[in-house]
Amino acid sequence: MDKQQTAYERLKVQVDRIGWRIQYRAKTIRKREHSFYDLEYIRTAVSFTDGSENRMMIEQLINTLPPQGKLIIYKLYIQDQTESEVARQLNMSQQAVNKWKRKMIEQLSQTVSS
Repeated sequence: MDKQQTAYERLKVQVDRIGWRIQYRAKTIRKREHSFYDLEYIRTAVSFTDGSENRMMIEQLINTLPPQGKLIIYKLYIQDQTESEVARQLNMSQQAVNKWKRKMIEQLSQTVSS
């Protein structure tokens, strides 16, 4: 009887871990950054010129950033890379890439609102 309970408990723990991993993967996929060109409003632009104007505006905004920030934003959103991939390419930590990203998004937000 003891062996059955311990086997059951071990299986239950393994199933719980598998469930947690699946939920975690789903959460990271939902939170993954999306390319600027993958945005719904660009794909459903009324005409070709609307989509082109949106892309040009985005590129002009990105060009207002400092070189390091521009590179990070470009790699994350235009090339659709992950923070880990960018960090490896630039010999930085993922946390540094995340801080740059947040700083640059805030700067872009301020540029747009002013």
